[in-house]
Amino acid sequence: MAAAIGRSLDIYYRDTARTARMDLLHRAFIPPGARVFDIGAHVGDRTGSFLRLGASVVALEPQPHVFRALRLIHGRHPDAVLLPIAAGAAQGAIALHLNTRNPTVATVASDFIAAAAGAAGWSDEVWDRSITVPVTTLDTLIARYGIPDFVKIDVEGHEPAVLQGLGTALPALSFEFTTIQRSAAHACIERLSVLGQYEYNLSLGEEHRLRHDAWLGPREICAVMEALPDAANSGDVYARRV
Repeated sequence: MAAAIGRSLDIYYRDTARTARMDLLHRAFIPPGARVFDIGAHVGDRTGSFLRLGASVVALEPQPHVFRALRLIHGRHPDAVLLPIAAGAAQGAIALHLNTRNPTVATVASDFIAAAAGAAGWSDEVWDRSITVPVTTLDTLIARYGIPDFVKIDVEGHEPAVLQGLGTALPALSFEFTTIQRSAAHACIERLSVLGQYEYNLSLGEEHRLRHDAWLGPREICAVMEALPDAANSGDVYARRV
């Protein structure tokens, strides 16, 4: 696990060009003094971006070993609140499936693991351990810390459940999608459409740039995701309230 976390640190912190792209993209959503929730913070590269832009950040990471790394990196920052918990549709506890060779894909979503089985590019991934972790909701976080200006959600197929724990429209957010489980992204769009009127854009992989000059409606972004080749693998959908 220590070696795997070390690889994550290399990937997410040594590429200065990637960091610059990420900060530039986030600046469009996060003015100085903003409040941000980082759901699925991992080793905190996005948390670091939000903090550099002058935001206060509430970051959730339920993997114990990864949380220790997150705390070492950002634990002393006065504007960072770090919580070793997961987010979901309701408060309680849930089984977290760990991939000890690749902790970036730990998940509580069994459907995500099933979708990865046999999929191109995922054949080497093995979820070899499970632990029970506490769960909170976005609504609970809002009640304690206030309404966020931006929420980033990256929880490996569990994104729809996280949004089920939200009962009010937010100014802006992002959620991860994968081409092995496009239905999860569609469920996120459906949930956001219940909460309010949103428009959408897309960033693939580690590009950290929006691919569309004009923002898209719910049906348009769903069509775009369906048309992507499987090799696109993953990305982030950005949503802003109209």
